[in-house]
Amino acid sequence: MAKRIGSDVICLPNAPVVRGAAAVGTSMEAKGPLGAELDHVFRDAKVGAETWEQAESRLQSEAVRLAIRNAGTTHDAVQLLLGGDLLNQCMATSFSARDLHLPLAGLYGACSTMALSLALAALLTECGAVQTAVACTSSHFCAAEKQFRMPLEYGGQRPPTAQWTATASGAAVVCADGRGPRIEAALFGRVEDYGVRDSANMGAAMAPAAASTIATFLRDTNTQPRDYDMILTGDLGSVGSRLLEELLEKEHGVRLGGVHADCGLMLYDGKAQDVHAGGSGCGCSAAVVCGYILRRLREGTLRRVLFVGTGALLSGVSPLQGETVPGVAHAVLLTNGEGQA
Repeated sequence: MAKRIGSDVICLPNAPVVRGAAAVGTSMEAKGPLGAELDHVFRDAKVGAETWEQAESRLQSEAVRLAIRNAGTTHDAVQLLLGGDLLNQCMATSFSARDLHLPLAGLYGACSTMALSLALAALLTECGAVQTAVACTSSHFCAAEKQFRMPLEYGGQRPPTAQWTATASGAAVVCADGRGPRIEAALFGRVEDYGVRDSANMGAAMAPAAASTIATFLRDTNTQPRDYDMILTGDLGSVGSRLLEELLEKEHGVRLGGVHADCGLMLYDGKAQDVHAGGSGCGCSAAVVCGYILRRLREGTLRRVLFVGTGALLSGVSPLQGETVPGVAHAVLLTNGEGQA
C-alpha cells in the first residue's frame, strides 16, 4: 500500500508497471532528434480532421489505441482513462474518450499533465482501485496558438523566449502487475508564483515549481542527483532550464551536475527547427516519455529517471486581466523494474 515519506513524496511499494506506451506526432516532430521514437507520424497537422481541435482528439485517440496494443492487452481491459490537454474544458480529451468509449477522469495540469496522469494512474493501481489504467495527454500547436495567443492567420511575431507547442500525444498503460518499467514514487507539486507576467516566457514561470519539486523529492528520499540516470523536466526549454539550475543552487543548495535533461530541448532540433526556446505543450513531454524514456527503461539503457512535468497555469484571459503566471511541477520516479516480478 502507498505510504508517505518525508513531507510530500508518496512511495509505491508494489511499483505499478507501465506495460506499454505509445507516442504520436506530425512531420514537425518527426524531423526532430527523436522522430524515430514515434509510434506513428501524421504527415498533415489536420490529421484528416476539419478543425485543429478535432485533429488533437484524433492524435490522442491514436496514442491510446497504440499504447493498448503495445501493452499486449485489450480495450475492454482498460478500467480508467486519465488524461487532459490545454484546450477549454479539456475538450480534446473528452472527445477522445467519447470515441474510445472508456471511463474518463479528466485532468488539468497544463504541460505537467503527463506526470500528473502517470502519478494518479500509479496510485489507483497501487491501492487496487483499478487493475489497468491509461495515462495520456496531448497538445496541438495550431489549437493552442488560437486559444492562448492569436489565430495563425494573424501572423504575430514570437519573441525569443517563446516555445513551440508540440503537435503530439503520448499514452501509457499502467497495470498492477506484469513486466516493464515501474513507477516507484510520486510527488504532487505545490503551486509556485514568482511574479512572472510574460505569457510568452513560460520557462521562467515554471522553473520555480520545478526547482521546488526536485529539491523536495531529493530531500524526502534522502537522495542526490547522482543517484539518477536522468532528472527530466518537461518543458522548461532553454530559458527555464538555465533558471532551474540557478534556483536549485541558490535556494536549495542542489547542483544537478550532468543528469538534467529537458523534454523541450529533446523533441526538436533547436538549430535546424525554428522553435525558439524549445518545445512545450502537454504533448511534448508525453511524446518524449512515452516514445523515448520508457523504451530506454524497458531496454535497460536507463535505470532510474525522475520525471518532473512542469505546467504554466494560465488561461486565455488571465494575462489580459493582469494576473501572473503560476507554475506547478509533479514528479514520478520511473525505474527499469530490475528485480521486480
